[in-house]
Amino acid sequence: MAESRESRTAVVGAGVVGLLTAWRLRLAGHAVTIIDPAPVSGASYAAAGMLAPISEVQYGQQELWPLMAASRTEYPELLATLEQATTTPTGYLENGTLLLAADPGDRAAVVDLVDLQQRHGMQVEPLTSSALRRREPALAPVAKAWDVPSDHQVDPRQLARCATAALSADLSGTFPEAGPAAQWVAASVTEIEREAGRVRLTTGDGHHIQADKALLVPGLGYNSIGGIPQRHPLHLRPVHGDVLRLRVRPSQLLPGESHVLSTTVRAKVGGRSVYLVPRADGGLVVGASSREDDLADTHAGSVLELLEDAATVLPAVREMQLEEITTRARPGTPDDRPYLGLLAGDEGDGAVVVSTGFSRHGILLAPLAARLAAALLSGTKSGTTGLNDTDQQLLEAMSPAR
Repeated sequence: MAESRESRTAVVGAGVVGLLTAWRLRLAGHAVTIIDPAPVSGASYAAAGMLAPISEVQYGQQELWPLMAASRTEYPELLATLEQATTTPTGYLENGTLLLAADPGDRAAVVDLVDLQQRHGMQVEPLTSSALRRREPALAPVAKAWDVPSDHQVDPRQLARCATAALSADLSGTFPEAGPAAQWVAASVTEIEREAGRVRLTTGDGHHIQADKALLVPGLGYNSIGGIPQRHPLHLRPVHGDVLRLRVRPSQLLPGESHVLSTTVRAKVGGRSVYLVPRADGGLVVGASSREDDLADTHAGSVLELLEDAATVLPAVREMQLEEITTRARPGTPDDRPYLGLLAGDEGDGAVVVSTGFSRHGILLAPLAARLAAALLSGTKSGTTGLNDTDQQLLEAMSPAR
């Protein structure tokens, strides 16, 4: 690979956050080079894709709520731009969410969480047993249920395929101000430095890529990159998650049915959390394991617990086909807020921006992260980014220097 002298913005990392930020950058007129040895193979590949700012609120994470709520509202506009650029489906599905407590002990814990959510003005409504049966007859009887109608889902793998198609599409007829089709480099980045007002990226095979600006979205790989990242170390830790993908068998369906479950379910079962996310194609994603141990591969006990808890809530799970078990490490931070901000650059000259540490919320936070990072990298030499006071407050909450 020869050294490039073309004016470009380099994006290091091609998970969902990286791809959507690259898309925002292209729409803003940037010529984008995306560098990743294996796009969409990390945390994004395992993610279930719940867009659930209400259901995801937990004790001690109240500072995440403004970020999650703001990002959720940005999904429709972002998806609309992708749909203008390509016919590849986005994977977005508005199917709502149910919160379930499997037994009386679980009920007390979920009631406390619902009280917290409602105090923050979130729409969470209790459901009677009869209403739950009418809505989801395949669910087992539970102690209590709540309806969260505004929490939906997107299939991260499909969203990544859509964003990839849009980044490579001819946009001359739909977005005349957009930059050219993205360039793709299948390599890892080992060092990033500023050099003569530009950014020099060194790849694992010793080649160099020159860019005007750079966005670093490498997940847990951030601290292994030399140069600027080493001078700006971030507190990242691996949070392992095991995720199951099942498929409904035709024999489980009545005539006219396409799935045994229509709504995303988040349940508390014997004190453990489990989620079940139905896909439009008959798939079912089961997850919620969260481990901070030294096992990077799949944890047998977690898989056993996920299957047991999922079957407790949805007995039909026992008869489904188990298609895939995926284990990935998500980049966690000490306070669970991501890192997003400028690492280097004077008034947009040779700017380097980092965007990582999204932990379990990367898919939900992707639209907000994409827009804010693109705005920082699109700033003029006068420093203008077009961000309002609310955006600045959100950026301060994610500052790498906090």
